[in-house]
Amino acid sequence: MSVTVSVPTQLRSYTGGQAQVSAQGGTLDGVLLDLDGRFPGFRFRIIDEQNRVRRHIVLFVDGEREDDLGAAMAPGAELFIIGALSGG
Repeated sequence: MSVTVSVPTQLRSYTGGQAQVSAQGGTLDGVLLDLDGRFPGFRFRIIDEQNRVRRHIVLFVDGEREDDLGAAMAPGAELFIIGALSGG
């Protein structure tokens, strides 16, 4: 199942500058693991050591916020990875 993934600017160094990539996976975690296989270190920037979405990252699947890594990914789904910006 191919999924379209929109990559935020702060993670594009992992994807060779690509803003959008395709990934395979039946679940959200499967998609992230596929991306990590092709772009080593990518998943760790999104998922912490407790296997949870990092607090500064928000994931949207087809326009709906998703934090459950076991969530099913439909063929043709769109995953948007949003990285929070902070300043002082």
